[in-house]
Parts: sequence; structure tokens; C-alpha cells
Amino acid sequence: MPKKFRAWQVDQTLLLPPSVHDFVPSDHLAHLIRDLVRDELDLSGIVDDYAEGRGYPPYDPWMMTALLLYGYAQGVYSSRRLARACGERLDFMAVTALNRPDFRTISEFRRRHLSALAGLFEQVLLLCKTAGLVQLGHVALDGTKLKANASKHKAMSYGRMTTSEPELAAAVGEWLAAAEAADAAEDTALGADKRGDELPDWVADKQRRLAKIREAKAALEAQAKAEAAEKAKQPKKYRGGRKPTTPPGQPKPKAQRNFTDPQSRIMKSKDGFIQGYNAQAAVDAAHQVIVAQGLTDSAADSGQLVPLVDAIKANTGRKPREVSADTGYCSEANLAALAARGIRGYIATGRQKHAKGGETKRRGPQAEAMRKRLRRGGHRSRYRLRKHVVEPVFGQIKQARGFRQFLLRGIDKVRAEWALICTVHNMLKLLKAA
Repeated sequence: MPKKFRAWQVDQTLLLPPSVHDFVPSDHLAHLIRDLVRDELDLSGIVDDYAEGRGYPPYDPWMMTALLLYGYAQGVYSSRRLARACGERLDFMAVTALNRPDFRTISEFRRRHLSALAGLFEQVLLLCKTAGLVQLGHVALDGTKLKANASKHKAMSYGRMTTSEPELAAAVGEWLAAAEAADAAEDTALGADKRGDELPDWVADKQRRLAKIREAKAALEAQAKAEAAEKAKQPKKYRGGRKPTTPPGQPKPKAQRNFTDPQSRIMKSKDGFIQGYNAQAAVDAAHQVIVAQGLTDSAADSGQLVPLVDAIKANTGRKPREVSADTGYCSEANLAALAARGIRGYIATGRQKHAKGGETKRRGPQAEAMRKRLRRGGHRSRYRLRKHVVEPVFGQIKQARGFRQFLLRGIDKVRAEWALICTVHNMLKLLKAA
């Protein structure tokens, strides 16, 4: 007796129209994020932007927001990949209810409402707080370096600009003269009614590069003058050592500027030097919810502790009882700021130099008091919570959801993009606890 198989009727039409609720199981993340956006989030900041009543109706803002948030939760960030998923993946169809916006529509929606989308961080954090996921007993701070949407090979130092600018200008001048001579020869050979005045592409490319170099050079000079003017306002303090070789108001020869994303910086990370930004997060120890976030173009973390701590209170209405952070956040000013706010800090005061012992230590009375506090705790010190609280969050964002490079350019847009990433992280924690 031959074996019977289940029917595979490709051309069979459905008697009743399908429901998007049946595309994926009822407890699927697609349903949860869609319903959370539709029922809980206030999108008035986006909806109020559509003031014009005429024209073809745009896609529903709640649907577009749910699509973006669900895509980020699935590690799908590109507008082209999101548009493709709307036509190929059932889970995305369950979110969009079979709507299929093209990639330009998705990209334009994200660009147009980027500020409002970043503001969803506070709304989702409030939902987490209402659900009891935010306790603020212990909060760990840390930063991670993320690649910018720019190559580090598209950067040039001020010294290289100074030498390259006259060389390129002379080369362009020679090529322009050669192009004019060639045009004259072509006019003689082809006739006056034939066009021969267009510059070759290779001349135009060199001209554009020369214009970019001059623009970047002027920006570095303006930045150096602004820093010198700010420094002149501060009281002068004598410092020993050699006199600076660069005059005040002039950029250092090694000062660099990227042509693709000028606001990004070359930073050292675990994978070597990258062109990127320094993303910051303060994570509550109870359920790894991000209670404050930020982003800077400075590789140093020390200037971010006070803004993050103040943002925690602004976002949740309460200050944390304890804060832990690595040695990058340790300074006399930061330790004094925690004491003034009544927050008990656990911040490393030095970094071990080598396996046999020894460390580079921070100096000062506040640092010495912190060093004694950490030694008293020993292997049970509260500082040990830091690596179990904040570092796994960066692992979930960068490894599990594959976010290792920003899509947008410019620090304001990148800050909003990082806020959106943190919003999705908190949303997943909220849905998991529900």
C-alpha cells in the first residue's frame, strides 16, 4: 500500500479571507509590539505633524511606528530590508496588516519624525516603572563605542590638509589649463557649433575633494579658535612642562575631521580604532531596564556620569540609591557630585596594569575614600554588580540584535537613533515580564 501524504494544493484559493491574527501564534512578539504601540503609546507628536488634509491618505502613524519598533527588535534596521520584510515575512505582515510601504516611505517617516520617535523612550520607561521593573536600588553606568556611518579612512588630519591643499590646487590649475587647451583644439577640429567646454570627470572629482578639504580645514580652525576663546575666559593656572608647540587658536597637526560624518570621531574600542560615537546607558539592576541614555562624540566617559545620574531622576522622578561605574567615570568632581546628591557610589579608582598586579590610580581625597570603600567590600563589594547589569545590555543590543553601526549621520540624528535602540530594549523587557 503506497504511503499517503498531506495535500499540497498550491493553486487552492481560500474560502474565507485570512486574518492577520492567524499569521503567527497569538503570543508572538509581533502581536505584542503592535498592540503595545496601538493601545499604550501617545503618538500625538507624530500625528499633529500631519496638518494638511488634502492629498492621498498617508500610512497610519501607529502602523509605521510599530513597524520600526518591531524591525529594530528583530535586528532589521535598514529601510530596504524593512520594506522587503513587509512583503516576505508573515510576522511583519501581522504588524502592518498587509500594508506594504516602500523603503523611501519608511526612510522618510523615520527621518521626519526622528525626534518624536526618540521621545518614546520616556513613555516606555514609564510603562516599565508602572509594571514594577524599575526599582533604582542599584544602577550601573557604562559606555560602548559604536561605529558611525562613515569610514575612518575618509578622515584627514589638519597637518595633511595643510600640505594637500596647495598640492591639489596646483594640480587642479594645471588640469584646468590642459582642459582649456584641449577645448580650443577640439573647437578648431570639430567646429564652433560643437560643445567642448565640459571639464573631464577626473577634474571635477579633484575639485570636489579640494573643496571638501578646504571646508574641513576651515571647520577645524573655527573649532580651535572657539576652544582658545573659551580657555581664555577661565582663570590661568600655572602648569609645569613644555610649552605647547601649537599657538592658541590654531588646530593641532594631528587634529582630524571626517569628510562623511564630520561630527564622528576616531575612538579606541575592543576591536581597534573605529570612526564612531560613545553611546551611554544607565541600567537598573532589578530587570536590566535602561533608565537613562545618552550619546557623545567624546571617547572619555568621565563627563557623562553627572548627566546620566540627573537624567535618571528626570525620567523616573527618583534618584538611585547606589551607582556603580568603571574607572573611566572616576574623578574628584564626579565623586563629589554623587556625594552632594546623596547617592552612594561604587566607582573603580584604577585599572590593573598587568596580571601580576599594580594599577594606575586616581588621586585625591574623594578617590582615596572610594578606594577604601571598595577594599572594605572585598569580593562582596557592590561594584561587582556592574559587570552583571550593564555589560549584558550592550551584549543584547550589539550581539543578539546585531546593532553595531549607526545608520544616520550627524550627532543629533545619531542620538535619536540610540534613544530608539534603548526604547526597543526596554520594550522587550516589558513584554517579557508581562
